[in-house]
Amino acid sequence: MKKILPTCLLLFSLSIFSQEVKKETTTTQNSPTKEAEYPVMDLNNYSFTDDAETNDIIKKSKSSGNNNKLIERANAYFDMLWYAEAAELYDEALNKDKENYTQEILQKAGDSHYYNTNMEMAYHWYKILYDTYKDDLSADQIFKYSHALKGNGKYGKAKRFMRLYSRMKKDAPIESGLTTEASERNEQVLDGILNKKPNSELKNLSVNTENSDFSPMFYNKEEIVFASAKDSSFFSTRKYKWNNQPYLDLYVAKVNQQSDDLKDAIKFSKKVNTKYHEASVTFSPDNKTMYFTRNNYGKKLRRDKNGVNNLKLYMSKKIDGEWTEAVELPFNSDEYSTGHPALSPDGKQLYFVSDMPGSIGETDIFVVDVLEDGLFSSPKNLGPKINTEQKEMFPFINAKKLYFSSNGHVGLGGLDVYEVAYDEDGFKDVINVGQPINSNKDDFSYIINEETQKGYFASNRQGGKGDDDIYSFKNLMVEEVNQNAIAGVVTEIVTGELMPKALIILLDENNIKLKEVLTEDDGSFVFEDLDSNTKYKIQTNKETYFGEELATTTKENEVINVGIAMRKLHEMIAIENGIKKLKTEKIFFNFDKSYIRQDAGEELDKLVSVMNEYPEMRIKIESHTDARGNNAYNKYLSDKRAKSTEKYIISKGIDPNRIISAIGYGEEQLINECADGVSCTRKEHQENRRSEFIIVDM
Repeated sequence: MKKILPTCLLLFSLSIFSQEVKKETTTTQNSPTKEAEYPVMDLNNYSFTDDAETNDIIKKSKSSGNNNKLIERANAYFDMLWYAEAAELYDEALNKDKENYTQEILQKAGDSHYYNTNMEMAYHWYKILYDTYKDDLSADQIFKYSHALKGNGKYGKAKRFMRLYSRMKKDAPIESGLTTEASERNEQVLDGILNKKPNSELKNLSVNTENSDFSPMFYNKEEIVFASAKDSSFFSTRKYKWNNQPYLDLYVAKVNQQSDDLKDAIKFSKKVNTKYHEASVTFSPDNKTMYFTRNNYGKKLRRDKNGVNNLKLYMSKKIDGEWTEAVELPFNSDEYSTGHPALSPDGKQLYFVSDMPGSIGETDIFVVDVLEDGLFSSPKNLGPKINTEQKEMFPFINAKKLYFSSNGHVGLGGLDVYEVAYDEDGFKDVINVGQPINSNKDDFSYIINEETQKGYFASNRQGGKGDDDIYSFKNLMVEEVNQNAIAGVVTEIVTGELMPKALIILLDENNIKLKEVLTEDDGSFVFEDLDSNTKYKIQTNKETYFGEELATTTKENEVINVGIAMRKLHEMIAIENGIKKLKTEKIFFNFDKSYIRQDAGEELDKLVSVMNEYPEMRIKIESHTDARGNNAYNKYLSDKRAKSTEKYIISKGIDPNRIISAIGYGEEQLINECADGVSCTRKEHQENRRSEFIIVDM
């Protein structure tokens, strides 16, 4: 069915553009308008349904008012992608009867709110979905849940689900507490974004309306062109059905040089604006050529083989002070969309967004060379350094950096704005521009004057005048200071919850304590005024949690961001085959040795912490080997290792009477089939080399 998308994504939301005016409506100036919320959605599976089919579905779905019919009506709206209507009915049906708590209905209820960026209600239903069906959820469902968590400011818990998403995408084992190197880096990046101090002043512009206003672009030195659904017709205006807002047009407004506000907004050229959508514009350096996005239509809207009306890029020339009829660009297609144009400062490269074949994700950023005589090179994908499996949108490029919005890179929720510097060797690292530009909602269509550090962007964050509002910003000039610091956030490893009041100790590489702080209410901490290019250690300490240690190195004039996850002591207590045990990581010994190595000591220290927490606990120590080697010697060696382990634990202050026994069993109790004469891998043999701590009393 037809997919309805957010106005903020409109210029690449194939849904709004793909919706033909199935019937035109009129409204007086005093007619009520429907307040819509806008989702971040995928751009797949669009189709078209005409009025007769739509009305028939709705008529049938309203034939009864019972709870089953509520679900039928909600499903009908969901299939037509009328998510606001569907969400209301799903809420009613689920609140009436918990028998409706099926995986499908909970998913659709959450999705309906998610696609309208009502992240509070999306989180509500996704949480119930996860708590009820967590073993059956897909990676995509986990991704949505993590974004809903971010949309509610629950960043600690969102990290946990992004780890889970990463492992599911890699088909790795899903075990609580484990994490891939990539997800650990992502968590550190998110911590850095959260810890970065805001460096911009924002203003909501007077030109904003209760409808959508977004996608600003510099035009001359004194004007801004932007897209708006503002209803400027005194008597009537055509509206697109899904949110009852007027169709988008391009407007031009003057810049107040003192306040950076926009004023005196009027519609752009009649040769460019049509009865359908126009938005997202870019201009050549001489302002005589413009590129913009529009529905694919000639005398009527054109559709692909699936009934989708895609987006296309158009070009118009200014001749004798007037813009000419627009022509479409040669790399457009009826089978995919192109939109969101952005010209390089010299006008020789045109960047744009598309879901054309060869895309890495849902929408990617591409570039073409602008040649003479209206010709263009073949589109080139900017590659996986910039494009992700999700959405990249709204590019803007100047002489120093490329800016774009994405929900695929690490961010605060919804679409975030990113910057990436470039030179003759190509693009550098992608960096989140941080707060306050970015929020837990959609932030997009960012433009900036690098000299003045002033610019504009759009957002549907709370506190605006309408659905998407345009904001001006000014980046504050920061004095150059030598800021060597280590900052971080402490979370609980399983739940991802933030951990306030944890003691954080800074040591030098010789383990001499330098400073200590308590984490803030949001789990954050910072050590400032440190030496540059110096190795430090960070230790954590909090009652009922294991102490953690992390090594890091400062850099010249940089803040090093770290993430620390702490684990509760009681999580080491587990029951296996009816036997209660203290679970540690593997206790390794050097070949043919029984002394306690440093890494083994660190694990045994955790065991000691649990025994200190439970003073009545008594244990038995059992040590085992694999089947390789002489049976008698294996038993002798394992017994020495058990006794060595016992001695270490006692040396840490544990009463010897609390250790009932310390016995080595050699190869007598193998946990797999790798006995003498059986061919096994090193990994399979290693499973048998273990120390076990049996809890006798607590």
